[in-house]
Amino acid sequence: MNEFIWNGKKISYTEQGKGFPVVLLHGYLETKEVWHSFAQQLATNYRIIIPDIPGHGQSEVFAETHSMELMAQAVNALLQELLVEKCVLVGHSMGGYVMLAFAQLFPDMVSGLVLFHSSVYADTEEKKKLRLQEIELIENGSLHQIIDNHLPKTFAPENVDLFKPLLNEMSHRALTHNPKGVCALIRGMMKRPDRQELIRHFKEPLLFIFGKNDNFISGEAAEKMVLLNSHIRVKWLNNSGHMGFIEEPEKVNAALTGFLEKIK
Repeated sequence: MNEFIWNGKKISYTEQGKGFPVVLLHGYLETKEVWHSFAQQLATNYRIIIPDIPGHGQSEVFAETHSMELMAQAVNALLQELLVEKCVLVGHSMGGYVMLAFAQLFPDMVSGLVLFHSSVYADTEEKKKLRLQEIELIENGSLHQIIDNHLPKTFAPENVDLFKPLLNEMSHRALTHNPKGVCALIRGMMKRPDRQELIRHFKEPLLFIFGKNDNFISGEAAEKMVLLNSHIRVKWLNNSGHMGFIEEPEKVNAALTGFLEKIK
């Protein structure tokens, strides 16, 4: 584990492997460790950089609201520190929102994007109400309730028991999050803008990965996203929910490696 200080606060990250830089951005209630097994495979051919998104894991809290733009600036500061000039970003779920903000703010640094079980759309009003309820629960000391409700849903129903030990490990790590940081990220997700126009006009390579049994990204929403840009490559995972790099790692590795090789 490494640490970088930005604006007086700590950003925790790992770095492994050599070659073309690939940045892995984790999802809500996750930490950089969620990528561990998958990243080891990629690190045989690439330089893999994985931060804890501030507000989660061992990275600190920067503000009351962690906008996706602020998180993108934090990632950019880390990449500047590591002398990364261009990279491919892989954004899982919430990490995808950060990735899209990064592409909007720092387009010259982006060689390609992988939207991974994520969305280009802003929150609906219904979703915002649910997020406000989550904030209220967390502020009342019930972060554990949010974790117990959310994390099992990230797996396809038939995979929950199969990955129970890993799910327990993820839950244990999530309990170490600073509740203020979790709330800051929820506020940031609520306020994120729609990114359809970014994708419509994006010139660099794009790979979208979706799970057929995802509880958060519907097949209909995914299919509409794929139509935004004619050069989007798409990979459907038939036996995955929201955690394809864990549920079907071989298929994801093949899709991602093929994508990266064409860029490299």
